[in-house]
Amino acid sequence: MRARRPLLLAALLAACMVAAPACARDKKKKAAPADPDAHRFAVVGRRAAEGGEAALKAVLDDTSDDDLAFLVVTGIKGAQEACGDRVYQKRRALFDKARRPVILSLSGDDWTGCRNSAGRTNAIERLNRLRELFYSEPEALGRNKLPLTRLSSSPRFRSYAENAHWQVGKVLYATINLPAANNHYLPAAGRNSEYEDRAVANRFWLNRLFAIAKQDKVDAVVLFAEGNMQPLLQPANGLRALLQRAPTGHDGFADTRRQVQLRAAGFQGRVLVIDSGKLPLDAQPAISWRGNLGHLSVGTEAIELRVAGKGDNVFSLGATLRAPAASGQSGRQ
Repeated sequence: MRARRPLLLAALLAACMVAAPACARDKKKKAAPADPDAHRFAVVGRRAAEGGEAALKAVLDDTSDDDLAFLVVTGIKGAQEACGDRVYQKRRALFDKARRPVILSLSGDDWTGCRNSAGRTNAIERLNRLRELFYSEPEALGRNKLPLTRLSSSPRFRSYAENAHWQVGKVLYATINLPAANNHYLPAAGRNSEYEDRAVANRFWLNRLFAIAKQDKVDAVVLFAEGNMQPLLQPANGLRALLQRAPTGHDGFADTRRQVQLRAAGFQGRVLVIDSGKLPLDAQPAISWRGNLGHLSVGTEAIELRVAGKGDNVFSLGATLRAPAASGQSGRQ
C-alpha cells in the first residue's frame, strides 16, 4: 500500500499540470475587458408632432444620462403647428439645451405641407430655412457636441446639409432626407423638381456612405429617415409579377430602396434602416432582418438601442421611453 502512494501522488501532480493551462484560459476569459466600442443611442419617432413641445422636452430630459452616445429626433413640429420662424427657433433653442448630442432627422410636417399667406406651397423655401437654422454647423445640436460630416461639404450638393454622417465605435451612422407621404413625390406633371433633385443628392449620398464604410472597415451602417422605404420588400418576378396587380401610383421610395438593398448585398457588415413608419395597433418596435439588412420602425415611440459585438448581435432594443401628452399612434408611411 505504501508503494502505491508515490505513484498516486505523481498521477495527481501530472493531472494538475495538464489542467493548469485550461484553468488559466478560463481565468483569462472571465477577465476579458468589456467591448470598447459598445454604446447606446436613442431614437425619437415623431414625438414632437404627437405631444408638442412639452412631450419633446420631457423625452429630451429622459434621455440625458451620460452613457447615451447621441439622440436622433424625428421632426420638430406637428402638422397643425405653424411653419413660421417662431416655432422653428423655439425648437432650436430647446435642442440647444439638451444634455446629449441631438441629431435632427426632418419630418415632412416640418416643411412639405407648409403654405404661404396666399395658400400656395412654400415647401422649398421652408426647407431652406430649416437648413439655415438647424444644419449650419459641422456638429450635432445640444450642449455635448458630436462632430458631423454633412453632404453640403460637397460643392455639387451644397444645399443638402440635413444629410449628415458620424461614427461611434465601429458603426457608421447617417441621416437621409426621406419624408413620409411617398417621399414628397407629387403626381401632377411638372411639379417634382424638388423630389428629383433630392433623389440625385440621396443617390450620391448613399454611394458615398458605403464607400466610407468599406474604407473604414466598419461593422455596421445605420440610416435614419422619417419615411418607411420598406427596405426588406422584395421585387416581384416571374409568375408572381404577372399575377400581381399593376401599381396604382408611383412609389416615391422605390429607387432608394433598390439602392440600399444593392449596397447592403455588397457590404460585409450589418445595415440597419430606422424610420418613423406607422406600427400596427398595439405592436411594439422590433428589428426585422433579411440577410444582413435590417429594418426598425419606431412610429411615435422613443426607444434606446444597444450596440455591441459583431454579426447577428450588433443591435438590440433597450428601454422604451414614453413622453407625456402623446395623442396616440399616427406615424405615417
